[in-house]
Amino acid sequence: MSGLRAAGFPEHEVRARARNGTAEVFPAAGSYGGELFGARGTHAHDELDRARLAPPVFMPLRLEKLIELGREPGYEDVDLRTGIGGFAAELPLYLSAFGSTRAGSGDLGVAASRQAARLGVPMVIGENMVPVHGYWRGDGAVRSALLARIAAYAEELPDGVGGVVVQQSTEDADSEVWNLVYSDPGTRPLLESGRLAFELKTGQGAKPGLGGMTVVGAAEAERLAGRFDVREVFGEDSEHRLRCATAGTFTQEIVRQQLRFMRNNFPKARTWVKFHPGRDVAEAAATAWAAGADAVTVDGAEGGTGWAPRVFLDQVGLSLAECLHRIGRPAGCLLASGRMWEGGRAVRALALGARAVGLGRAALIAVDEDPEAGLVRLAEALALEIRLLTGALGKYRTDALDPADLWWPDAPAVPSRAAAPEGEGTAGHAAPAPTGSTR
Repeated sequence: MSGLRAAGFPEHEVRARARNGTAEVFPAAGSYGGELFGARGTHAHDELDRARLAPPVFMPLRLEKLIELGREPGYEDVDLRTGIGGFAAELPLYLSAFGSTRAGSGDLGVAASRQAARLGVPMVIGENMVPVHGYWRGDGAVRSALLARIAAYAEELPDGVGGVVVQQSTEDADSEVWNLVYSDPGTRPLLESGRLAFELKTGQGAKPGLGGMTVVGAAEAERLAGRFDVREVFGEDSEHRLRCATAGTFTQEIVRQQLRFMRNNFPKARTWVKFHPGRDVAEAAATAWAAGADAVTVDGAEGGTGWAPRVFLDQVGLSLAECLHRIGRPAGCLLASGRMWEGGRAVRALALGARAVGLGRAALIAVDEDPEAGLVRLAEALALEIRLLTGALGKYRTDALDPADLWWPDAPAVPSRAAAPEGEGTAGHAAPAPTGSTR
């Protein structure tokens, strides 16, 4: 049978599974911590990338700006300052969550924290930092990974802008992460200045419906076995183990109760909620806003720096564009993440209702390129593109962007102004949703 061939069939993948078994369900164990994962295949370029920005000919907001300034406005007059989940920010950007991986909890995480602070944008710290690394190391004289990132951010942060957001998963809750951070004297300046938030994490784009997954060595697996589910999936001879965190169980009432708990027990901290790209994401977001969440983060299937089973990277979760269309006009602060690295995709997400967009993989790559200023330069390039595009649309704040600024290639033609009733234009016509949307 050694000469058997299967034309038109993924023969090499089947043979790899026949050789390696469950190890083939995941990316190579040795790539963990040195490679960033996320959307592949069908999610690599979603509907958001297909939409084109469509400036109008008539621009009443540009006229208002001209009168205000006493001159013709330019792109440099676009104001990018915005409110993000209760924080003031210099740009409609935030540093997305990355947690206990070597990239997120090591030198790259600290360097990214410093640069995010210099930019005056919020920073989210991901899950499982404390269960994996502890809150203090050794005799307590050395900061843990979580505290090192908070301290690096606070040292560079200008007055009046930015903020730190600390996620909590099921394992984090068992370690009382929010209690530790809220009561720590080192976080008091952030707390008293209104720049500390806690984020309830229900999932991420890389693996919707699953908890965190990381690769650990045999010795670390033994140390973590009491707190996490640790499995041998890479073969009996492998030194690698799979460490799994639980996803947590959520219903509408549980989300409401969790937010009530957060407000009652941590009254000085802002409350955020992060949802994975589930089919009921609109209902989930509405539930969180109605319960008082300061921000709702939606991670599209393109998002997530986390290591995940290949089938999830390729086949599970809605695209970010579909999530934004299902949510429609947001009832509160909506944040979006997923393949954000240049201004066009960011502006399209802002036009569909996001208040700001998150930088995850792009941020880590930028910091890896230059630990001192890579993220700052990336953000400066994004800011220039956002200003150019927003100004070209005749608008001078990003919260003025709306779906009418987008054109979808497969959408029906919008009636011309000449065909509209007298006194009515087409500027208010929302761009139709992509094919397959429920909107």
